[in-house]
Amino acid sequence: MPRKLLRRRGVRPQAEKRALRPLGQFNSLFNLRASRPKKSLGQHFLMHPRIAERIVKSAELPKDATVLEIGPGRGILTKALLARAKKVIAVEMDAALVAELKETFAKEIAGGRLELVHADIRDWVGHNLNSRYSVKDGYHVIANIPYYLTGEIIRMFLEARNQPRSMMLLVQKEVAERVARSGKPYSAKASKGKESLLSLSVKAYGTPRYEFTVPRGAFRPAPKVDSAVLAIRDISRRNFKNAKEEKHFFELLHAGFAHKRKLVRNNLIRASVISAKALQAAGIPESARAEDLPLETWLSAGRAEFR
Repeated sequence: MPRKLLRRRGVRPQAEKRALRPLGQFNSLFNLRASRPKKSLGQHFLMHPRIAERIVKSAELPKDATVLEIGPGRGILTKALLARAKKVIAVEMDAALVAELKETFAKEIAGGRLELVHADIRDWVGHNLNSRYSVKDGYHVIANIPYYLTGEIIRMFLEARNQPRSMMLLVQKEVAERVARSGKPYSAKASKGKESLLSLSVKAYGTPRYEFTVPRGAFRPAPKVDSAVLAIRDISRRNFKNAKEEKHFFELLHAGFAHKRKLVRNNLIRASVISAKALQAAGIPESARAEDLPLETWLSAGRAEFR
């Protein structure tokens, strides 16, 4: 709201921030002592329902969708998901937030549309993705995840035996740019289109897309940088004929990026992960670094070893 309009309506300038705060039940939850964000958990709660609704709309969920939400926090995104999905499984590590969510969504939990799990997602995934009936027939991951867990969470789901059909994640803006817009020069912040271990890992399994930017002010507490919604669609293992080829591909990637400033051919030869014949067949330029090579070249190098 403009300052002039605020003054005209009798709102003092110093009260402007209060006038812009999110309204409703979620705003009152913020004042509870138990629900204060924990820095140790990297918590930055999304506080704007319209952004949550836009995230869910961008996900293009089918009517019978089962959604796995990581770290529901105060439930802004959870509420939007319940308006679209058939079932939501929300995994929350913070015990205080779990207690709040049980009260906020008591009706949805009782009706079986929301399953609230108190656990660390890293501990929960391994067994539950392969055994739970609700996710066996396909599921979607939609979440506002802690920045420090971004790479680990993405790899954990993409490499899982039971992969999600799609992922829609709120991540640091620069990370979303590097993953979805790598491979073509467009901005200095994204390392001029250079690939990374994470960007290539994502592209090996799916199609990444930068959906939209979410300003830091949409969160509480506000992080130091802006965020963005990163979508990963069409997730599968179609680039690999078998588990052996998949494993070898990632051995090559890790070896190639082990020393990013050195020439990639030297890195691969030093690590003994590819033969001289396969290296030649892959057509890797002698002066190239790992970040210069597109996904197709890495896949070609991996397949050349099995010809």
